[in-house]
Amino acid sequence: MAEPLTGCCACGAVRWVSNGPVLWAGHCHCESCRRATASPMTSFFGVPRTSVIWTGKLSRVLTSHGRVQRQFCPSCGTQMTYQFDGWPDETHLYAATLDEPGRFVPQAHYHYAERLPWLFISDDLPKYSASAEAGDPMP
Repeated sequence: MAEPLTGCCACGAVRWVSNGPVLWAGHCHCESCRRATASPMTSFFGVPRTSVIWTGKLSRVLTSHGRVQRQFCPSCGTQMTYQFDGWPDETHLYAATLDEPGRFVPQAHYHYAERLPWLFISDDLPKYSASAEAGDPMP
């Protein structure tokens, strides 16, 4: 059995542990994620919602007409989760919160059609125009 994944916010007030499995991992370029994280893209991965154990208190904000919940540390503001009601059994955790971020292995780029024009990506990962569920990767 693989070592559990662990992570925390910037101030350490909120911690998480997950025994996984990692369902997917990638980079998101959508405007919503960019604005929520104040970055040109964000990297995160999905795990079964029931596999995540939290210590510390999380705050939350609902977006997208109440269909998306983003949880964050109320002390330092670090984004901790993305949860979409269309995927009720998954929690998406931000790779930057990992205690060992080198364990994050991205598999694809998502919402690549929304990428910023000044961000140049030169990896060979598949690039989906939206989510992977939307179809084949872009050429």
